[in-house]
Amino acid sequence: METHEKIRTMRELNQFTQEDMAEKLNITAGGYAKIERGESAINLNRLQQIAQILNIKVTELLKNDAGLVIQLNGDNNHQTSFYATPSSDLISEIEKLQLIIQHKNELLAQKDRELAAKDEIIALLRK
Repeated sequence: METHEKIRTMRELNQFTQEDMAEKLNITAGGYAKIERGESAINLNRLQQIAQILNIKVTELLKNDAGLVIQLNGDNNHQTSFYATPSSDLISEIEKLQLIIQHKNELLAQKDRELAAKDEIIALLRK
């Protein structure tokens, strides 16, 4: 269920009209109707206001598909973190990328050894 659909459902469960919600949010009824139709983007502050009016947590309003986990910090810095539970295809891709990174690190270590050997040869030649 999309966020705007959850908002509408929770509003109806609380027996609020769209006009009631608009008044509580200090916006026009048309502006609130756009939120419920999904025609208006909702910023985090507005989402928090809606959740407070509906007496629920913000996370209950957010879309939660495919293992998406949303973490909202409780302090005033309003940081939001999103984590996704990876699919098997994504896990395979992550493992492939980790192997590429490991190989890159091995090549860098080899380069460092070769540079150190070159520096030793140069030092010996200078003597």
